[in-house]
Formats: sequence, structure tokens, C-alpha cells
Amino acid sequence: MTRILVAHGSKRGGTAEIAEWIGAELCETPGVVVDVRPAAEARDLAGYDAVVIGSAVYVGRWVPEARRFARRHRAALVHLPVWAFSSGPLDRSAQEGEVPPTRSIAKIVERVGARDHVTFGGRLTADAKGFVAARLAKERGGDYRDRDQIRAWARAIVKELQPTP
Repeated sequence: MTRILVAHGSKRGGTAEIAEWIGAELCETPGVVVDVRPAAEARDLAGYDAVVIGSAVYVGRWVPEARRFARRHRAALVHLPVWAFSSGPLDRSAQEGEVPPTRSIAKIVERVGARDHVTFGGRLTADAKGFVAARLAKERGGDYRDRDQIRAWARAIVKELQPTP
């Protein structure tokens, strides 16, 4: 049995949904059990064989809950297989090619020893609250997440975790 934690930092729900999609895809593999949790609620990594951590990106940074999770659990994460994802571009750039992490995110990825980092498109609904978000939603709002891309990434994680016959 392989236990995987998918911890996420999500401000408006789009990244939480990506984490759920990743968790669902990981669960498709026999012998894999997945817990999908907000990063702020993931208190203990004992019993997990791997961790996926992801966050929405605002102004080039992960949301505070995801940053705190990585900092709080750093000692444990460096001894586990870890994968990281970001969500945020409000365009098709994440589908068209690799979007490298910002310097801030790259530092987190390096500090926890993540095997891989990927950036997925983001989502901003037309009814977004807050002055900046509402204005941005009018200009670039929409759902730019590619579910097939997300599933493929999750399958690659499971493949890497499975022992070679």
C-alpha cells in the first residue's frame, strides 16, 4: 500500500480542484491511497510514502498556507518523494510549453527536494470578489486548466513510484 498526501494552497478553489483531480488520478492505481487536504490542515506526514504539494500563484508567490506547509515540514519532505505544482497563468501558456517557476517558488521546490515542478493554467471566475481580482476577471478571466495535462502528470508520479519489475 502506498499512501500519498496531496496538500494544496488555494485561494479561490481552482487549485483545490486541481489537487482533487490529481488525487482521483493517483487513486486509479491499485494499492495507492490518497489524502487530499488543504495545506493548512496537513499537520503530520507520518505514514505517507510520498507528497504532492501545490499552490495557486499570486504575484509570483505561492499562497501563505502552502509556503508555511513547505517550511513546517521541510525536515520530513527532504526524506520523501515530493512533487510540486503551481497554478495561475490566466492564458494558454501552461498548455503550450513549460512555464518555469518564479525564483520564490523555485527556492521552495529546491528546499523540499521536489523531483518535479509543473505549472498548470489557472482559473478566475467572472464573479471574482476584490478590486484587483474583479478587474482581472473582466480582462483575462476564464478557466485555463487542462484536465488531461493534469491527469498525465499524476500518472507520471505513480509510474515513478512503482517499483521496476
